[in-house]
Amino acid sequence: MLTPQQKSIVTATVPLLETGGEALTTHFYRIMLDEHPEVRPLFNQAHQASGDQPRALANGVLMYAKNIDRLEALGDLAGQIVNKHVALQVLPEHYPIVGACLLRAIREVLGAEIATDEVIAAWAAAYGQLADILIGAEKQAYDERADAPGGWRGARPFVVVRKEVESEEINSFYLAPADGGAILDFKPGQYIGLRLVVDGNEIRRNYSLSAAPNGQTYRISVKRETGGLASNHLHDEVAEGSTVELFPPAGAFTLEPGERPLVLISGGVGITPTLAMLEAALKTSRAVHFIHCARTRGAHAFRHAIDALAHKHPQLARFYCYDEVSEGAPAADAPHAVGRLDAQKLAQWLPATRDIDAYFLGPKPFMQQVKSALRTLGVPDRQARYEFFGPASALE
Repeated sequence: MLTPQQKSIVTATVPLLETGGEALTTHFYRIMLDEHPEVRPLFNQAHQASGDQPRALANGVLMYAKNIDRLEALGDLAGQIVNKHVALQVLPEHYPIVGACLLRAIREVLGAEIATDEVIAAWAAAYGQLADILIGAEKQAYDERADAPGGWRGARPFVVVRKEVESEEINSFYLAPADGGAILDFKPGQYIGLRLVVDGNEIRRNYSLSAAPNGQTYRISVKRETGGLASNHLHDEVAEGSTVELFPPAGAFTLEPGERPLVLISGGVGITPTLAMLEAALKTSRAVHFIHCARTRGAHAFRHAIDALAHKHPQLARFYCYDEVSEGAPAADAPHAVGRLDAQKLAQWLPATRDIDAYFLGPKPFMQQVKSALRTLGVPDRQARYEFFGPASALE
């Protein structure tokens, strides 16, 4: 039980976290990943190298410490963490490892004069409280997925029944259960966890489900990333007939029902969850504006599919924006605009009303621009929703 005195001690460390939190979490990851290889599959090493993962953890720890007396103020943060953990199959036995490494990092980075036994004890109690909350929520999520029709627990083998080139850098993989059984339903916008073995090492990754539920297969659409261990393995080594292991769908960035016009905005491979959202929305009478940005026509995936949907569904308006256009390119391949997406372009492509539901996803600089533009154009913040493919961070 976290005592009032321990809460005060944790709160008092907030200034230290604000100035040195990233250094602390970087040291924490170094300790944990060097000394506990059993947890390495749960972490994307590219996010470690870029600093995204340490920054995300530092932000989460800071928010927790600031709101230790009113955890409800954390809003969606806990739910986002739970969904990421469920998709990667974080289990109760992983938490003591994380806790021990975090407390050691606090001691070693802050020093014994600041990180006294009293401070370490307070943080141990605070971490224990957080771990209990997350473990309880994750157990409920695991149980719900295992008990639902077509559900399962842990890894389940799936066969690649179809592999399709979508652009110069994106391939789609259609996955069916190897046991021939039913599969778990999911909400448009959710993602799936994959367990892969690459060069003898286990890795786990999350990929958005890029097609609406059909009860028979899942589809993921993967961009080849320079130096990407999982994406290059999927592109080069995983063929039709290959078997991969999947964890049940998870994710809170899902399409909510409503009557307001729906605006789906994506950049690059950020298009993937919006495809499932689009399919679901077109089954209603809701007006949909689909806005996609790509570097070039060659990098633009699913254009023909979106065009076909627009011809079939008058409620769908679509707009494409490319960073650049090749000289002599066919007129049929032309985008609606060239250059970066900004408030001026969005103003032309949004519905006349600003009372809309907007969902956007893409690289962080792209999402920063979109969020700012939507706010400038009068779209309420609560109606502008987004998610990160990797570790969450601030868009402001």
